[in-house]
Amino acid sequence: MKVVKPFFLAAENIKAKKAAKLLKEKYPSYKLELSNIIVVLGGDGSILSLINNKEYLRKKIYGMNRGTVGFLLNNYNELNLIERIKSAIEFRLNPVSMSVTDIDNKKYKALSLNEVSLLRQNRFAANVQVNINNKVKIKKLVCDGILVSTPAGSTAYNLSAHGSILPLNSSLLALTPICPFRPRRWKGALVNEKSKISLKVLDPVNRPVSATAGQVEVRNVKHVEVLCDFKKSLKLLFDKDDNLEEKIFNEQFIL
Repeated sequence: MKVVKPFFLAAENIKAKKAAKLLKEKYPSYKLELSNIIVVLGGDGSILSLINNKEYLRKKIYGMNRGTVGFLLNNYNELNLIERIKSAIEFRLNPVSMSVTDIDNKKYKALSLNEVSLLRQNRFAANVQVNINNKVKIKKLVCDGILVSTPAGSTAYNLSAHGSILPLNSSLLALTPICPFRPRRWKGALVNEKSKISLKVLDPVNRPVSATAGQVEVRNVKHVEVLCDFKKSLKLLFDKDDNLEEKIFNEQFIL
């Protein structure tokens, strides 16, 4: 990239807004439609929310952490921003899409860069049938919930649920149960990213389950289908010495 035309996007917190103000004073700032780089100042949530905005999907995104964890962002530094962007490594992240039918037969769709999660809504454990590519793999999973995670999301909620960390280029999705009771020995599975994952709630009235993808939550679901969406991708830029692939790989060695 020979010419960098940044649009600064700050999260709704004092730290992010203060950083945006400082950077706009230090570097040229362009309107969104005239920019070729979106500089995001915030946390992981700021990055994850961009997948639902068509305008942001058209441009490359360089994030700097002005939030909490900041796994999907670079370290914040106001110096040499243009040079950092020019030498950054690009990673394209595909989201998973969630198609949901609830107990009233209403249908919903949502995208997530991290995971789709099903969670029990009351004191009763959820009963979920797991189907992969139209084949029943688990007739009845008794659990608190189940996750379908992307490689980029495998170090987030998925890791907390003892799911596998997936290399960024693995072309896999992680299917991870949350507190499984039956089958006792099932710890999850790794499936090809082109798989169609179908999760059927067996008793949606008495054992209600919610489904979440990104910022969208649907309650009282009876069927959820999860697919990797290859038509949409978020183009994230990372500094060479701390890129996303290395971050995910290094998570396997943090004790």
